[in-house]
Amino acid sequence: MRRELASRLLSGYVHGPEAATQATARALTKAADANAVMLVEGVSDQMAVETIAARRGQDFGAQHVVVVPIGGAHAFTRYLKQFGPAGAGLRLTGLCDVGEENAVRRGLAGAGIGSPVGRADMERLGFYVCVEDLEDELIRAVGTARVAELIDSQGDLGSFRSLQRQPEWRGQPAGAQLRRFLGSGAGRKLRYARLLAGEVGLDRLPHPLEAVTRA
Repeated sequence: MRRELASRLLSGYVHGPEAATQATARALTKAADANAVMLVEGVSDQMAVETIAARRGQDFGAQHVVVVPIGGAHAFTRYLKQFGPAGAGLRLTGLCDVGEENAVRRGLAGAGIGSPVGRADMERLGFYVCVEDLEDELIRAVGTARVAELIDSQGDLGSFRSLQRQPEWRGQPAGAQLRRFLGSGAGRKLRYARLLAGEVGLDRLPHPLEAVTRA
């Protein structure tokens, strides 16, 4: 049953050891016909953004918007140059974790897109920062009790309880425990990105997700 549930959540997306490189290659092929490109760090970000957009009735395909998971913030500058004013000249938006904010800011400047001094400047350019990361944003928006219920629905509650009993996590805040659990293992990270993005109320969307899908 767990395998069937996981397969359903991963349907339509590449997964497995080569997921990151395959997802990037697939998205870059689609970008050849795009009017706009949204840069995100990984496949889990792509899944969350596309899930939210679909729930809001946005058709990225019809809008010629392509979400490109770039395989980590170190690659932002390369793709900003490739798709920005020095390259294809497409409309650009993006999403990153707070730990990569400075790297994205430098990338925007290096690609000639702007010279953002702070987060407000980045948002005016269409780039939004998750605090701490996408999982943290979604956990807070959905609520820790409901996230635990979703983990139970996927047959993963026993594994989560095991993590909670580990000395380094015992007594830690539930949000931190959940973030560690959801982020451990590429397959789990992907599954729960889609699950939480499908669960969060559209009136309670984290600001970065709400804003980037409207940019």
